[in-house]
Amino acid sequence: MSEIRASKRLNRLIKSGICPAEDASKYAGELKQLAEKIAERKSTKRQSNFFKVLADETRLRILKLLEVREMCVCEIMVALDLTQPTASHHLGLLENEGLIKDRREGKWVFYSIADPELLKKMHELKIL
Repeated sequence: MSEIRASKRLNRLIKSGICPAEDASKYAGELKQLAEKIAERKSTKRQSNFFKVLADETRLRILKLLEVREMCVCEIMVALDLTQPTASHHLGLLENEGLIKDRREGKWVFYSIADPELLKKMHELKIL
């Protein structure tokens, strides 16, 4: 939003008596400081990425499979009818967010839930 429009809006809010502030520009600065303190960009970016990873049906299905047991990539591919590149892409995103971990055994790569307690809490919140 442009500075001018924001300032006009804050001035109207202050004039209405709803807002206890007296100076719109000072109040705007206070609001920006509050936003950086409470909703700091780096933290919210990380949180946003976490929820983006969860906002995909295939990745949720992978998590649910891995809740049952550890699986190799080929098992996940067969279970969800995925190609190897597609499965690897989804597994990589889940692993980068710390939701799953891998274990190598020769040429085989097995995946499991990185933090079962986190998934338990997600179930309690009805996220999974």
